[in-house]
Amino acid sequence: MCALPCLDPFLFKEARALDDRDWDTWLTYYDQNAVFWMPTWDDFDQLTENPQTEMSLIYYPNRSGLEDRVFRIKTDRSSATSMPEPRTLHNISNIEVLERQGTEVKVRFNWCTFSYRYNTTDAFWGASFYTIDMATGHPLITNKKVVLKNDQIHHVIDIYHI
Repeated sequence: MCALPCLDPFLFKEARALDDRDWDTWLTYYDQNAVFWMPTWDDFDQLTENPQTEMSLIYYPNRSGLEDRVFRIKTDRSSATSMPEPRTLHNISNIEVLERQGTEVKVRFNWCTFSYRYNTTDAFWGASFYTIDMATGHPLITNKKVVLKNDQIHHVIDIYHI
C-alpha cells in the first residue's frame, strides 16, 4: 500500500518515461532547481560525499543540466548514446518513506535496470534517494541521489540506465 497518495505511481511513471524514451515528460517530473547526483565509489569502497570537490558519475546542480542531457540524447550528440538507442526496462522495489516535513517527502527505493543494445544485455542496480515536493499536487523531484551498486561497467552510463 502506498504510504502517500500518488507516490508509488509517480515513481513508476518516471521510470516508464525513461523506458519509453519520453524525455520531455521525464523532465516535467523535476523541479527547476532539482539536484541530480550519482556519486562514485572511492578507493576505500566509500561513496564520495561532495559533488563540488570529489568525483561523481553524474552531477547536475539544477534541471538545466538535465535539459542539456536530454537535448544531447535527442539530437545524437551524446557520447553515451549511439544508434540504435538502448532498450531499457526499469524495476523499482522496496519503496520506503524516510521522512516527511511539510510538503516534502524523502524516499528511498531499490532499482534494477536492464539495457539491451547490439545483442547484449546489461544490468545496472542500486538505490535511489529522492526528495519530492508535494505542494502543488503534482509531485516534483527536488533532489535525486542515485547509488549505483555495480559500477564496473563496460561503457558510458547515462540517465536512462539508472
